[in-house]
Amino acid sequence: MTWNPFSKNKDKENTAAVSAAAGDEAQGTKGHATPTRKEAQARSVRPLIPDPKDRKKRVKEERARLRERQNEEYDAMQKGDVAHMPRAERNPIRVYIRTYIDARWNLAEFFIPVAVVCLLGSLFLSAAVPMLSFILAMAMYVYLFVIIIDMVIMWRGLKRKLTDKFGDYQLVKNARGMSYAMSRALQLRRFRLPKPSSKKHGNWPK
Repeated sequence: MTWNPFSKNKDKENTAAVSAAAGDEAQGTKGHATPTRKEAQARSVRPLIPDPKDRKKRVKEERARLRERQNEEYDAMQKGDVAHMPRAERNPIRVYIRTYIDARWNLAEFFIPVAVVCLLGSLFLSAAVPMLSFILAMAMYVYLFVIIIDMVIMWRGLKRKLTDKFGDYQLVKNARGMSYAMSRALQLRRFRLPKPSSKKHGNWPK
């Protein structure tokens, strides 16, 4: 008998093929030739670099989903639906700040209209009445100074209430409470987003 060094490998291949065939017969799927090892390996091979067409399709689908989610969140902010707003706007601290600012009469929200009126008045009336241009400029600076004082008073009262309700002031700092409150106070009430939960002033947060 001649010794063949490759006989063991062939025996292993035959054994694997028989096992696969037996498994197919047991599952009732044996209706075709048992694939060879090369065919099985070829089927399991996946390209390292995905097809550019598939990649573009996935990117396009992801952008569509992101756009749809952003539209839903924007609609929620317009309707005042806190449950479907962006995660940052659902923060209880921010909700409290919004309610507090919306309940308060803030001098800062009228700054932009006043500044526009003063600027236009200075431009069109400076030639006819030079003194009026100076008066309007001084009035705008005085109003800005009063706004700063009003902002300081507003934040001191709000900070005290936030600390009493949420305990740790570090949470308020992490939510950027001061900048969030001042930026909302600078906006005209009817144009604020998220939309105020109440149509009138005076509805203070609990």
